[in-house]
Amino acid sequence: MHFALKDCGVAAQVVVAVDINTTANQIYQHNFPCTPLWSKSIEGIPLEDFNKLSIDAILMSPPCQPFTRLGLKRDVVDQRTKSFLYVLDLLPKLSSPPRYILLENVKGFEESCARNQLVKILTECGYHFKEMMVSPTSVGIPNSRLRYYLMARRSEEGLSADTHSKTGDGPECAQFLYKLETRAEQQRKQQQNSDQSITQIQDFLDPDVDLNLEQYLLLPKTLLRYAPILDIVHPTSRRSICFTKGYGRYVEGTGSVLQSSTEAETESVFRGLEEHSEEERLRRLQTLQLRYFTPREVANLMGFPQGFAFPDDVPVKQRYKVLGNSLNVVVVSKLLRILLSEEHLGR
Repeated sequence: MHFALKDCGVAAQVVVAVDINTTANQIYQHNFPCTPLWSKSIEGIPLEDFNKLSIDAILMSPPCQPFTRLGLKRDVVDQRTKSFLYVLDLLPKLSSPPRYILLENVKGFEESCARNQLVKILTECGYHFKEMMVSPTSVGIPNSRLRYYLMARRSEEGLSADTHSKTGDGPECAQFLYKLETRAEQQRKQQQNSDQSITQIQDFLDPDVDLNLEQYLLLPKTLLRYAPILDIVHPTSRRSICFTKGYGRYVEGTGSVLQSSTEAETESVFRGLEEHSEEERLRRLQTLQLRYFTPREVANLMGFPQGFAFPDDVPVKQRYKVLGNSLNVVVVSKLLRILLSEEHLGR
C-alpha cells in the first residue's frame, strides 16, 4: 500500500502503518524506516488515538481467510474479521472521518456479510463508493490475481473509474492435451499468451547473473509426484497464476513454475510420460529445468519497485509467505490515482 501511494503521483504522508505480522513489520521497517509502525491489532487502538492522527485516508487490506474460496467462509463470525468490524464501528465515531478509503480483499468478499456491513456504514456516513474486481493483467502484467477493490470518498461528488476486464478470442486449441488440464484450460492459456497488451514474463526475471538458481529447481520427488498438475510458463509467456503464501512449499494452486530450458519442448516431455519407468520420467522432466520464481521475481510480478528489498535475515520461505499475502502495487497505485485526484471526480 505504501509503495502504491508513493507511485500514484499524489503528495501524501503515511502517518502510521499497523500490522501484527512480525515478519511483515520487519520488511516494512526495512523499506520505510522513518514511518511510525504500530505492531498491534487494530482493535487494540482506542478511538482517542485514531482522532489524534487526523487521518485523511485509510488504505486497508483486512484478513482474507474468512472469505477465500478454499476456506470455511465464516465471514463475520470468523475471529480474524474482528479488526475490520472494529474499524467499521469506529468510522462514524471519529471526530473527523477520513475523506478517502481504499479497501482490497479476495474474490468472495463481494458476496460477504462483511461487505454488506461496510456498504451500509459508508452510506450512512455520506461516502460515495465504487466496487470492482481487477487483475494485474488489466494493466499489462502477466499475472492473474483477481481481487476485490472498493474506493470510497466523502464528498458531494461521486467517483468515476475507467476500469474494465478484457476479454477476447484466442487461437484455436491444439489437438494434443498434455498434463491434467482440460481443453478449455488450455485454450484460456493460449488466449492469454497471445494477448500483446500483456508484457512477457522475461521482463520480470531477475537479471542478476551471479544468482544461484539451482536452489530454486523443483526437487526430483516434487517432479515425479506433481508434474501433471504444474502450471508451467516460459520466459516468453504472457501469463502466470496467482502466487499464494504457500508458494515454494506446496505445489498445487500456489503459483506458476518457470521452464528454464529453451531447448526442451514441454509437450514432447509430457507425451506418453506415464508409460516410462520412474527413472526415465525423472530424466525427461529434469530436461525442462523447472524452477520456482525467486522472491524478487514474484515481487516484480506483483509490481514492487526495484527499490524494494528484503532484510538479509528473512528466509526465502517467509519472503514467499508475505508476498503471497500482499497485493499488486501497480493496480493499487492506479486506483489511488483515481481516488485521490480531483480530475477523476464525477457525479
